Amino acid sequence: MHKFTIALDWQGGRDAVGDLQLRHSSTPISIPVEMAGPDEGTNPDEMLLGAAATCYIISLAAILEGSGIKATITMTSDGFVEQDRLLTYKKIIHRPRICIEDASKERLVQRIAEKAERTCMISRALRGNVDIALDVKITIKEG
Repeated sequence: MHKFTIALDWQGGRDAVGDLQLRHSSTPISIPVEMAGPDEGTNPDEMLLGAAATCYIISLAAILEGSGIKATITMTSDGFVEQDRLLTYKKIIHRPRICIEDASKERLVQRIAEKAERTCMISRALRGNVDIALDVKITIKEG
């Protein structure tokens, strides 16, 4: 079993700014402007999206490499939070842009992109609570 530890410091009420200590970095934390907060540093909504996105892109890269496919990947991800009585993280959309050298591998790369989402540890942890969608674009490297 792997253990990960973070440390947090929070001095004050709702509109305070805390500090998050990670293994290799630290960052301020606060409530985002969208939720009428001070919007300093990062926030839980961004961090959840970041965990989902980084897990997905690393899983995608690993599966592509394991399949012998050379690719470059860029990606954006959007997270959607709904406020009814409670705030609820509803949906994440990953938009990987995958550039490959071999056009004959395009369908395989699409299947790998879908597999990476199904097998990513964070996607599996969120499954049943947060809808995760993909908008995959595959291009062929020219030259």
